[in-house]
Amino acid sequence: MSDVVLTFDDVHKKFKRGEIHDSLRDLLPALTGRFLRRTGNLESREFWALKEISFEITRGEAFGIVGHNGAGKSTILKLLSGIMRPTKGTIDVNGSLSALIEVGAGFHPDLTGRENIYLNGTILGMARREIELRFDEIVEFSGLSDFIDTPVKRYSSGMYARLGFAVAAHVDAEILVVDEVLSVGDHMFQKKCLDRMNTVIQNGTTVVFVSHNLQAVADLCGRSLLLDRGQMMSIGPIEEVIQSYMGLSYASRNREGHKARIVSVSLRGEDGANMRFDSGERAWIDVELEGLADCEGLAVVLDMLDRSGYNVFNTSTERLGEEPFSLRSGSTYSCSFQLDLNLANGAYDIEITVYNYGTEYVFDTMNPAATVYVNTGVEVRGVANCKPKVTVRHGAAPASPMETPGA
Repeated sequence: MSDVVLTFDDVHKKFKRGEIHDSLRDLLPALTGRFLRRTGNLESREFWALKEISFEITRGEAFGIVGHNGAGKSTILKLLSGIMRPTKGTIDVNGSLSALIEVGAGFHPDLTGRENIYLNGTILGMARREIELRFDEIVEFSGLSDFIDTPVKRYSSGMYARLGFAVAAHVDAEILVVDEVLSVGDHMFQKKCLDRMNTVIQNGTTVVFVSHNLQAVADLCGRSLLLDRGQMMSIGPIEEVIQSYMGLSYASRNREGHKARIVSVSLRGEDGANMRFDSGERAWIDVELEGLADCEGLAVVLDMLDRSGYNVFNTSTERLGEEPFSLRSGSTYSCSFQLDLNLANGAYDIEITVYNYGTEYVFDTMNPAATVYVNTGVEVRGVANCKPKVTVRHGAAPASPMETPGA
């Protein structure tokens, strides 16, 4: 049996931009013109949502698909789910496929959570016997046992999403297509969702994960595809693809009038290129600049920001004792920052700025230039990791079963 379970071979998908006619007066000339011109204007309104997409996914692999809005991610999802067919090329799926895309789709608001588990499970292809066998597990996972016989129209949006994910995550499939659904619920439920996906992968299910959440993609996937305007920009190890993703918007910037530019920023650990670190590990950020014109009094500034935009750390070559430097047109400058990542769990964006402290002039900036994913191993929130420990010196006696609280 082949280890390849999903293949895209030179897949193209073409769409047409629609026309809106507000009146019969507008519609009749448009129809007449279309008849006379045949396909001339139709071709001018067509565009490629996907072009020359080719990749393979192996059995048991977690494969990520990332890209900015409009990159073509949703089109790939629809092609995988069989909602659309490619204009050109072939898609081969070797195994049963289920899509965990819109959690709670198909829920009926007047039915209870219990009834909707059976309804949604059936829509997702589960047999009634299979739902019965997994019912308790689904309810426990959702954390909604106290509300399972309440109509879902009385659920909060978070409760609704949690029940939807719980049902979908217990569908047996050889290939599972997952959209942004890992962002449902609170922090602890999101962690539970991620743990569930890791269990699914360990059990041999192939997962295709499409998301804007780069941390979730990095935590779940070993390999990824980067799309931009319907075309493949990069495919390979997740660290390399995310670095390419970050460079896309920077590469397209207009640098007219700039005297210096940031050529590259790379992140590495003790063993080379990396983006995932344990708290307390040492990391290096390598920066390379190029002069576009003569400029002097420069410093390289490094900022680290959490996902809320809070600046958790700042330093620069000048603050670390290096003299301001100059660049001439065509000359280069490179430096490396060494950091000990005593941080809590989370994703931290690195921002690099070329700056003159005397004139307060910004020559160039890249944000994010890199992203650091930090794991503490235990639940530590906030920003800093103070490596907490607790010692219980006197334990409270358990309450007697007959004891009445407050009596």
